[in-house]
Amino acid sequence: MTAVLDRPDVPLAGGVVAAGRRARARRRRTVVAVLVGALLAVAVVTLCIGERSYSPLEVLRVLLGEQVPGASFTIESLRLPRLLTGLLVGLGFGMGGVVFQTMLRNPLASPDIIGISAGSSAAAVLAITVLGLSGAVLAGVAVVAGVAVAGAIYALSWRRGVQGARLILIGIAVGAMLDSVISYAMTRAGVYDANEALRWLTGSLNSAFWPGVGPLALAMAVLVPTLLVLSRRLTALQLGDDAAAALGVRPDRARLALLVVAVAMVAVATAAAGPIAFVAFLSGPIAHRLVRGTGSLLVPAALVGALLVLVGDFTGQHLLVARFPVGVVTGVLGAPYLLWLLARTNRSGGSL
Repeated sequence: MTAVLDRPDVPLAGGVVAAGRRARARRRRTVVAVLVGALLAVAVVTLCIGERSYSPLEVLRVLLGEQVPGASFTIESLRLPRLLTGLLVGLGFGMGGVVFQTMLRNPLASPDIIGISAGSSAAAVLAITVLGLSGAVLAGVAVVAGVAVAGAIYALSWRRGVQGARLILIGIAVGAMLDSVISYAMTRAGVYDANEALRWLTGSLNSAFWPGVGPLALAMAVLVPTLLVLSRRLTALQLGDDAAAALGVRPDRARLALLVVAVAMVAVATAAAGPIAFVAFLSGPIAHRLVRGTGSLLVPAALVGALLVLVGDFTGQHLLVARFPVGVVTGVLGAPYLLWLLARTNRSGGSL
């Protein structure tokens, strides 16, 4: 053994491991940089192109506070709040979704699959069609309902701890019940209320204006750093409860803390733009394929989520024969992936 270690042409195991870690770190930094660059490019295109297009120089002048005739109102009052809302909502869906998928070690464990988004949606539809609520009050109702439904799913899933498959199945059942509530409320609603509820259910940035950007940004300014602080616990939970406990992490408490923050993040995003389909579901797997390594996916998934929302919104508004809400575009992307995932699970004999 000593002879082998003394040979200069045989790399030490520690050196190989260190080289692998450096390569993964470089790839992660590269992926994050590319995603940030893509987001900046999409942001510029979003601000420049619309029914009337402006040059990047005109957009820059407006952003620097200069009054540009014709461009200032369009960019400041319409396009910029829509861009910021889409960015923050995508960050929320991406980070919240990957927390569920990582912690429960199942790609189906996404808030829009296991009923949490349905909780916010059902409460919002009832608030619109029965109580006639709108604006900040409606958003507050959606957030509270999303958190409450998540708590109910967690409690129903508890059997000496929370097991991923049980939580997913219970979440799907709760989501189905809430979908029936939504359907009933829609059949009893008036035409105007039904149209408003349907617009909200689809997931859209059409109501994104400055009054809603401030509360959304404030919520994300609190939730995103909190989730990043908890990322070490999330990484430990990936190794299993026994390994996490050996690393000094209490699995049940860590899981509960992560769930609370992730649920709040998804509920806030849903309240701001509606349940934009499959963004939380797709962001984590896409980020995992890009990074191709172990470690936290929170930042890459957040950037992917923001990119999905912004590209989906731009596509729905400007690249199709008719205008569609962003939720329609992301739904078209996410549904085939969900079917493929279910088919692959069935062929491999796996279970949820």
